[in-house]
Amino acid sequence: YFLANGKLSFEIPQTEDASAFDSYISDPAHPVPYRLRPIEETYSPGSRWSTWLTEDQRFVHMRPDVLSWETETLGSDVTVTGDLVTHLFASTTGTDSDWIVKLIDVYPENYPKDRAMGGYQLMIANEVMRGRFRKSFEKPEPIKPNEVVEYSIDIHSNDHTFLKGHKIMAQVQSTWFPIIDRNPQKYVDNIFLATESDFQAATQRVYRSKRFPSYIALPTTNK
Repeated sequence: YFLANGKLSFEIPQTEDASAFDSYISDPAHPVPYRLRPIEETYSPGSRWSTWLTEDQRFVHMRPDVLSWETETLGSDVTVTGDLVTHLFASTTGTDSDWIVKLIDVYPENYPKDRAMGGYQLMIANEVMRGRFRKSFEKPEPIKPNEVVEYSIDIHSNDHTFLKGHKIMAQVQSTWFPIIDRNPQKYVDNIFLATESDFQAATQRVYRSKRFPSYIALPTTNK
């Protein structure tokens, strides 16, 4: 569950304040990159294209348009096996929006086994939900501005053990360029025909209360 002050917990939020949320401004003119710049030509010598899914996510962790929540240091191993699904309660001031969720294994800052991995944020699972398709891929529709919507985002099956001493992190953002094309954040019938004036910044809110408990369902083998 996403909690206040960037905390991630296996306990449901206790706040009764349904308006409790974290927010950021998503601007299509300044999208979050999918890997560290400068980005090499895809198939050029030294290109990191083939390994971008393992890129250290610290390069976006402190961006103002990326939200992060993390657990306390794990006191024991947590093994995840099966389908991972995010239930995101969110709103936007726009009429369309992308919601990108990343599940991350955070290594200890002091990691004697491999000092280069100290503090590393290893992405384990990810997916994007384009808001217009929240109900149907055949019949997209705009989002009502400022309305809290529950998005079910399948971040796919995984088998991974978060080791004792590590942390579990979730990140949410609304751009992931250019691996995901920019959403204008204003509903248009065909994004590929959007004009420059259609692209607009939007304020995104991710809620975290008893009424709107954003969370990632992790099928664990731990008892």
